[in-house]
Amino acid sequence: MDSIFRTYLKTLHDDLDRGNASEHTHRTALKILIESLRDRLAATNEPRQVTECGKPDMAVYQGPVLLGYLETKDVGVNLDVEERSPQLRRYRAALPNLILTDYLEFRWYVNGERRAQAVLGRVDRSGRIKTRKIDLSAVGGLLEQPEIISQDEKYKLN
Repeated sequence: MDSIFRTYLKTLHDDLDRGNASEHTHRTALKILIESLRDRLAATNEPRQVTECGKPDMAVYQGPVLLGYLETKDVGVNLDVEERSPQLRRYRAALPNLILTDYLEFRWYVNGERRAQAVLGRVDRSGRIKTRKIDLSAVGGLLEQPEIISQDEKYKLN
């Protein structure tokens, strides 16, 4: 598990080091991370399906079952502010399972309520990502939930 996160963090760091990374730059690394956590997980970046509340950045499936969505913000963006934005209020009201992330901090919402939060690391003044082993474990635990939402809240794609 640690090697998965080390690879993810190295990719983020390399992207940040180039000095021209944006929110979209890191999505490939996040997709690879998500898909490496459990068998049959698949993440779709910019899914074509649009919900009534908008279009979240990623959809996560286990086989044909849609588990939930991820909304990404750029590294270091204040998630407290984003959490209160009109976009996130719509998503939280409409989506039974959502993760908000700046690629280092992960906030998991079930039926609009924050269920868990974990921080993988922070960017220091020099632009380097600083982590602690306990942080890796907390994020791994959040992302690896065996049943992210209950069976009756899962829904199959049409």
